[in-house]
Order: sequence, then C-alpha cells, then structure tokens
Amino acid sequence: MYPDPNSRSQQMYDRAVASLPGGNTRTTVFMKPYPIYAARGEGCRVYDLDGNAFIDCINNFTSLIHGHAHPVLIKAATDQLALGSAFGLPTQSEVELAELLVSRLPAVEQMRFTNSGTEAVMMALKAARAFTGRPKIAKCEGAYHGSYDYAEVSLDPTPEQWGRNAPVSVAYAKGTPDNVLADVVTIPFNDPEAAVSLIREHGRELACVLVDPMPNRAGLAPADAAYVQALREVTREVGALLVFDEVITFRLGYSGAQGIWGIDPDLTTLGKIMGGGFPVGAVGGAKDVMALFDPRPGKPALPHGGTFSANPVTMRAGIAAMQLLDHAAFARLEAMGEAVRGGINGAFRRHGVPGGTVGLGSLLKIHFTERAVRDYRSAYLTPQETQRQTIFARGLLNRGVLAAGYGLMALSTPMTDGDINAIVEAADGALAEVAASL
Repeated sequence: MYPDPNSRSQQMYDRAVASLPGGNTRTTVFMKPYPIYAARGEGCRVYDLDGNAFIDCINNFTSLIHGHAHPVLIKAATDQLALGSAFGLPTQSEVELAELLVSRLPAVEQMRFTNSGTEAVMMALKAARAFTGRPKIAKCEGAYHGSYDYAEVSLDPTPEQWGRNAPVSVAYAKGTPDNVLADVVTIPFNDPEAAVSLIREHGRELACVLVDPMPNRAGLAPADAAYVQALREVTREVGALLVFDEVITFRLGYSGAQGIWGIDPDLTTLGKIMGGGFPVGAVGGAKDVMALFDPRPGKPALPHGGTFSANPVTMRAGIAAMQLLDHAAFARLEAMGEAVRGGINGAFRRHGVPGGTVGLGSLLKIHFTERAVRDYRSAYLTPQETQRQTIFARGLLNRGVLAAGYGLMALSTPMTDGDINAIVEAADGALAEVAASL
C-alpha cells in the first residue's frame, strides 16, 4: 500500500534529495510524501522498484501510445543504434518521417524536427513573429504549451488574478520579465465572442494565436467547433497566423485534432507519440511559412540547429510508431476511451459522487464537480475538489492503476478488454473511498 515508509521508492527518494533539488528533475512526476520510482515497463504495465505492477494510464503524460517496450519499436531503435545514434549529417530517416507526417496532416506541407514539444512551440512562435513582423502572441488562459516564457504566461492564474472583464497576462514562473507579459494577449477558451474581440483589439500587433483544441491543464474539455472556426476566421482577418498545438491531441486521430475539427492551421506543433518513446518535437506548416528555415539563400530568416534534432534513433522509432497507428488502431483506441469514460461516469452515479469525465479518443480527465467543464475557470479546483482528486488517485494506485494526480488518464494500444475492465473496477473502488469522505 502507498505510502510505505519502508519501500525502495521511499529509500530512493531519500537518496535523491541529496543530488537533485527536491529529489526531482520533472516537477510533473513529483508526489507527496514520495514519488514511486519505475524499474521497468512492459506493454501497458509499469513496475516499481519493489516489484509492484500498475496498469499505466499516465504513459509518460500521453507520449507512450504503444505502451512500454513494444517489440516493433525496440527493433527499430536497436537496429539504428547498431548503425549509429547521431551524426553531424542528415539521414534518410528524417526524410521518411517528415513524408509520413505531411501525408497525414493536410495543413502541413513541410516539417522541422526539434527535441521536445516545448522547443516545437518556441520555434512556431518565433516563426510567426518572423513571418508577420509583429511582436505579440495570443494564447488561451490556463493552457500549457511547454516551458518557453511566452507560452507559459497565464498558465495557472488564481481567481484573484482572473480580471473582471477579460483575462489578464500573469507570470507562471518567478522572474518572468514584464516585457514578456506585455507581448502576450491572454484569451478565454471556448468563448468565441470574447476571444475574437480581444484578437481584433490587438490585431495589428499579433503575430499568431496559439491554441490547443483540447488543453489538458485547462480541464481537457474539447473546443467547440464554433470556437476554433472563429479563431481561424479572425486570424485571417487580422493577418495573424493560427498555430495548433497538437503535441498531445495528435493522438486523437489519424490526422490529429485538425482532422477532427476540420481546421487548417498555418502552423502545427507535434511531439510525444510521434517519437516512438524517444524525445521528439516538430513544427510544420505551409511552405511559405516554413521557408523561414530554408538556408539555401544564405543565413535563414530563422536559424535553427539542435545537436540531437532529427536524431535517427528517434526518427526510426517514430516511423515505426506512426505506421502502427493506422485507422483500425485509432478506432480501437476510441472504443477503449468510450468504455473507460462510460464506466467511470457510471461509477460516479452509483456512488453519488458529484463529477464525471471529459475527453475524446484515448484521453480522459476526472473532475469532481457538477459544473460544466468548458475552460480553465470552470475546471479550476476548489480545495474540496483537490482533496477528492488526491483520495481518488491514491485509491487507483492502491488498486494497481497509475493515473496523474490531477485526474488525467491516457490509454495505450497494448491494453486488452480485461485491462479496460480492471481500470473501471479500480475507479469504482476509488470512488467508493471518495464517497466515504463526503
């Protein structure tokens, strides 16, 4: 049972605090009183240092769509490792993965590889500024786009910082310069009228509007079709680019979220599933925008290097991962997601606990509120809801299911019907614990 002060994870954490600040490298994996340390993964299960097995519904925060140690991905990576892991030269593998991605995303004509989703978003914003000659960006309140200063503005404003009439730009990290805040326009999610008004107000200075059509940190509520269509129309009206952050939502379907919503963004950022379990990111778009990176005329308008960008191990694993994700695979992931969401929603009703799930495809998020979750503010956790999330996450953990502490769950292709049933049963038991605390 977690927590166990005699566990090997507790011992490893005690050791870690001496050489890592807070014993931690990624804030997102921190847990109190100590994090569980992974020893290995196989299929849809992860095993900790004590040998405990968990059905993995975090999947490295949505990146492992094929679970752990998939034999096809292992072969692709190890075959390349035997030939070399990185070169100061381009390789055929980057051409092949770029071709594959371009074929799936109608709005993308050319790709540029990076090492993370954060870097992909950073390069997309820089490209928008270079293309338009304008300084400002607009982004949605509460939406996470990585650790770039501009992209993380207004990531977690408190109710006291929300502003009376419109969202305000608030620093996420201490030390964020004031001029960064001045160059970010924060817009509400799923409110087309208010968002369009703000975009028009700042239109002459806006380089782009950055949007995740199903932002995890803002509640994982899908964008209304009318909202993304309004953003597409108003960006064209004011001459700004529309940037779709599909680092997470690319796992929703064969052509990502833009295929589901029927939107043609000017730039698209990718990451996570397209790397086959290895660090990866990409930015893609129309040829006229991507020409900013072209070095053939001399120094490009937007120079971009990166020692490990497009490294062949990632590229080969990414090609294999994407080839496994055919239309049938996405249909099965969709069916599993519907089964889990439906099963957990039923458990909420049986136990009389306020709340339920949101999400699409293989993604879902638990909310302990009767409010309709549509944006960051409606998803904002009260202290009572935070307590229920903690009870629920620990209840899942002690029933052999690993989920994010804030309710996010991501499914993977190795999961069987038995695994799906086990996830729902664990959620049922965890919700019984929540009900007992009401």
